[in-house]
Amino acid sequence: MNTTWRVLLPILLALLAGAVVLIFLGKDPLAYYGYVMERGIFSWGGLQETITRMAPLLLIAAGLIVAFRAGVWNLGGDGQYLLAAVVTAALAPALVEVMPRALTLVICMVIAFVVAAIWSLLPAFLRARYGINEIVTSLMMSFLGISLANVLVKLFFWDPTTTVPQTRTLAIADRLPRIFGSNIHIGILLALVVIILVHLLMTRTAFGLKLQIVGASPKAARHAGLKVGALTVVTFALSAGLIGLAAAVEILGVWGNVRADWNPAYGMLVVPLVFLARLNGLAVIGFTFFFSSLMIGGESAARRIGVPQDFVLLLMGLVLAFLALVEYLDHRRRQRLGA
Repeated sequence: MNTTWRVLLPILLALLAGAVVLIFLGKDPLAYYGYVMERGIFSWGGLQETITRMAPLLLIAAGLIVAFRAGVWNLGGDGQYLLAAVVTAALAPALVEVMPRALTLVICMVIAFVVAAIWSLLPAFLRARYGINEIVTSLMMSFLGISLANVLVKLFFWDPTTTVPQTRTLAIADRLPRIFGSNIHIGILLALVVIILVHLLMTRTAFGLKLQIVGASPKAARHAGLKVGALTVVTFALSAGLIGLAAAVEILGVWGNVRADWNPAYGMLVVPLVFLARLNGLAVIGFTFFFSSLMIGGESAARRIGVPQDFVLLLMGLVLAFLALVEYLDHRRRQRLGA
């Protein structure tokens, strides 16, 4: 089975299975998918929302590609994202009062990167020093990060002028500039540059080669003289930092504040996209556009035909399940051919 079919088949099977679920619920699948396309791609407003939604997803994908290529399972993205988002939302309105907007935006992005990177250091250290599985520790740190983010909003950064717990709101005029008068902010350009740079870093540089050697075989990497522990920590920090940058772009470009209990849960949502793209930074751009249009169009389609908005999450879960099935069947086929 060639690579194209291994990528497209899980998507097609997921859409088909989703259609069966819609029929079972008494809904018209053609109407649902039609509304998704209409709102997500074929209307100017929807297309702007789709492209805007891509910005944080691409930056998260960049962070996950760095980690996964190095054999590191950074699954603490949601905690890293929310902590960086809260710190960004708290700092930006205060900083913009005493310094130029451009400098404020840059400082907030840098601080968001650093905050998320620092939050990843404990699972990184435990993996590097003691070999403790980072899947467990990063998920635990994610839970703690989400909880801490809510505590910060409710106890320390609550805007006293509001009745609901949220940070101060960054004025629209002080947020990331828009492109050619549209609703698309320049964060998408930053995200595209970053994902391309990450692709080049991992495929065209000695540093990227070292990370891939560590990911393929830590024992071989040690025999080659590589400092596996240090590379593991750097990988974690870079991966988490890019996820923190995604949070800063989302807050500075779209929301302007963070409310308590807000959690878009982008970290886990991007994982299927990264694997569909085979950890390829360029390929993930197309899959991110597909998923963003599905999210934006799915919200409108859900309201129109009366299905839960979380139906999009079901579709992504089906994609991941069918991706695993296709990979398994292809692996069995290769084994038979080899035998």
